Amino acid sequence: MINFNGNTAQQDNNVLTQNRAFLYGDGVFETVKIINGKILFLEDHYFRLMASMRVVRMQIPMNFTMEFLEEEILKLVTEQGIASSARARITVFRNDGGLYLPQTNEISYLINAMPLENKSYALNTGEYEVDLYKDFYVTKQLLSSIKTTNKMINVTASIFAHENALANCILLNDSKNVIEGIQGNIFMVTGKKLVTPPVSEGCLNGVMRKQILALAKKIEGIEICEEIISPFDLQKADELFLTNVIMGIQPITKYRKKEFTNNLAHLLLQKLNESISEN
Repeated sequence: MINFNGNTAQQDNNVLTQNRAFLYGDGVFETVKIINGKILFLEDHYFRLMASMRVVRMQIPMNFTMEFLEEEILKLVTEQGIASSARARITVFRNDGGLYLPQTNEISYLINAMPLENKSYALNTGEYEVDLYKDFYVTKQLLSSIKTTNKMINVTASIFAHENALANCILLNDSKNVIEGIQGNIFMVTGKKLVTPPVSEGCLNGVMRKQILALAKKIEGIEICEEIISPFDLQKADELFLTNVIMGIQPITKYRKKEFTNNLAHLLLQKLNESISEN
């Protein structure tokens, strides 16, 4: 029996009371963007998902190939009629059984999808103010660099941003250094230097982060660095922007009293769209 909001009922073996992702955050996930029936950066997403499963000691099924995952995602968005422009989330979780110690390392997966309005990435140049989130800190460890179903810091930071009329918050690690936004990696431009925190600082090993670093290296005169960023560095920057595979690049317009340009963000977005259209 279970009690759900005051009502008792028989426990169904398939309900959330048995799901380990729900009970313990024992799951990992990837969010992908689909354009014209093609999953962008599929190989990067697939290998990050496989690496995440290995880190948390999940058993990877023999049939869980990149081709299999691609087929399953595209089957869903095609049946929904949204294959022209969509986002899909693949959640992988350990099968039911056990308490902290699982009874099995075998997995199940769930894919859900929703339509997106735009096919190409567009630069949002509207007001986008951020501030630091200091209630909780991200630890500098391997688990912080993968997407697990335990995202309580991101949830509470989102609530803080909403309560304070902010577009986003900047997360800090346990050394009080800048690592990322709530839902994307952060980049800082100072003069001709483009800086983003190294993954070892606890930031997500982002798929779009990888694309932006590769594109920036092709721009003449830009120095690319993976370096520690302190909160004090942000106010000295010329430009700040966030990245993820769904939004692409989001310029930050204001941090405290400092306002920023978006010149490099605009150029990188153009190159990002060009690279997608070529593939």
